[in-house]
Amino acid sequence: MQDQDLLDERSLSKLRWRCRRGLLENDLILERFFQGHAGRITVGQARGLTTLMDLTDNDLLDILLGRTPLSEALATDPAVVDMVHLLRSTQPSVPAT
Repeated sequence: MQDQDLLDERSLSKLRWRCRRGLLENDLILERFFQGHAGRITVGQARGLTTLMDLTDNDLLDILLGRTPLSEALATDPAVVDMVHLLRSTQPSVPAT
């Protein structure tokens, strides 16, 4: 399969299962992503997301919230970088107070 190919239903189901996290905040971010993008996830995006799932819950949350940058190893993987941008863009913005 090519990186631009869409995931089939079975692969999408496996990816959703792989993305279940122990930290509620991560689950909420990932569920919002799947609600908006489930039918459009590519093989490359799935690879990037799977790589992110190897992180600990707290490290993942810090990256998704922009508190910490990607490590050098992750920052050199375009699929991971693209997925982080996509996950961040699907989150509601918090109004300034």
